[in-house]
Amino acid sequence: VVAGMEGPLAECAKGEHFHIVTPLLESWPLSQVVDMPVFLKYENVQPTGSFKIRGIGHFCQEVAKKGCRHLVCSSGGNAGIAAAYAARKLGIPATIVLPEGTSLQVVRRLQGEGAEVQLTGKVWDEANLRAQELAKKDGWVNIHPFDHPLIWEGHGSLVVEDSEAVNAVQRFLDDERTLVEPACGAALAAIYSGLLGRLQAEGRLHPSPASVVVIVCGGNNIDSGELQALKAQLGQG
Repeated sequence: VVAGMEGPLAECAKGEHFHIVTPLLESWPLSQVVDMPVFLKYENVQPTGSFKIRGIGHFCQEVAKKGCRHLVCSSGGNAGIAAAYAARKLGIPATIVLPEGTSLQVVRRLQGEGAEVQLTGKVWDEANLRAQELAKKDGWVNIHPFDHPLIWEGHGSLVVEDSEAVNAVQRFLDDERTLVEPACGAALAAIYSGLLGRLQAEGRLHPSPASVVVIVCGGNNIDSGELQALKAQLGQG
């Protein structure tokens, strides 16, 4: 942790993510439509309502570590909301620049996250130019809605989660001779990956719990063939 860093920035430096691990569930109706298993990753339960917090949140944390003092973004959609949320969590001011015709609902949503909203120009291109101009100020950083390696890296956590869950399902099958659904994999991965130990070391869990209970999901929507297919899709074949 950087000397003198306190509060939200200190948590950022410890590697705390702003996104959560979301469920991966099979959709039987969609599976019937395409005649193959279809799984849904429920990113709508993220704190900002979309997967954008993964990439945008990671980007904001990284630039904050390098001394960013003000974030600016030209998106009024999911990327802008993610930027405003991340800025609030980091304790850094955020300015969201949008076209003049932006709805009051969007403006209020962003202001509710603590962001300053500037309305400039008639189209997004003009608002984006204004955001780029603001980002020239010392300590200001512009957040592109999607086009930056740090954002791509953050979004990669989606694949990591699914991969860890599938690995946990396979290991649980080997250990307990019980096949469970991928949705159960997240809880099992918390055991196999050492997450519980890390949480104990950070003081976020009791150092010596009497027991740990893992809710094991049923296996009606999974079989060995589907498990192997999932592993192949994730490059684990």
